[in-house]
Amino acid sequence: MNKRRALSKVIFGVIVVSLSVALIGCTKKTEQKNDEKLKVTVSINPLKEFAQAIGGDKIDINMMVPEGMEPHDFEPKSKDLIELNKSQIFIYNGLGMEEWLDKVTDTIEDKDKIQLIDSSKGIEAIKTAGKIDPHIWLSLKNAKIQSNNIKEALIKADAKNKDYYEKNYKDFSEKLDKLYSDNVSRFKELSNKDFVTGHEAFGYLCRDFGLTQKSVEDVFGEGEITPQKLKELVEFCKTNKVKTIFAEQLASPKVSETLANEVGANVQSIYTIESKEDNKDYYESMKDNLDKIYNSLK
Repeated sequence: MNKRRALSKVIFGVIVVSLSVALIGCTKKTEQKNDEKLKVTVSINPLKEFAQAIGGDKIDINMMVPEGMEPHDFEPKSKDLIELNKSQIFIYNGLGMEEWLDKVTDTIEDKDKIQLIDSSKGIEAIKTAGKIDPHIWLSLKNAKIQSNNIKEALIKADAKNKDYYEKNYKDFSEKLDKLYSDNVSRFKELSNKDFVTGHEAFGYLCRDFGLTQKSVEDVFGEGEITPQKLKELVEFCKTNKVKTIFAEQLASPKVSETLANEVGANVQSIYTIESKEDNKDYYESMKDNLDKIYNSLK
């Protein structure tokens, strides 16, 4: 990962030059119906889902980080920068999720034309081991805040459709509220509040429901399963009779499998939603996560 970041500094100048040339050569042959839509670029999948839920058929969404790619590893290409410069709104997660953010925004030619929206505005960040956890969308409460920030940006750019965006936001937020209320009471009744993951991505979900996660890798998936760390986790799992170790699609399953083998537990998938997984939308993925975590603890 570090080598790729170092290399990116060398080649990014070439990308910017390519962008300038491409922008000069760009034509405006977009279909009329797309011209009428608000052009929105988002950094990652959760923001795409929130924007689509609120913007519906009034917006045209472009997502920077491709499906299946870890956002921390992403390096923008000239085509990404071209699409960004065509947009009226650029929505990013914030809190360090997009380590490449400054490089991308520096290429915006007309900063008065594009709204830059930090979707984390208004969210109380969690800091663990000196690092800010950027996985804010894995909280239903935070998802509402992010969605509201997106809604306000859409209204600012397209005031004539204000009622449409307000209604869609209301419908989406009520759906999230229902999922939250359905789960908060059942988690409150559990005596066991600890679950184990390979990647420390679920701190905000835990805050919503009074849970605690134990993880092999840190919030950026960069920790190593040292003998001492493995020993501590094995002891924790045995003491607390942990029978499920959760593994994330974009993180290596080996760390979860190693721990599971040591304690005789099963490995079960859990969604970080950084990419669309198993063709589930945000609501379906979060419901699945909560059901799996609850069943592992009850």
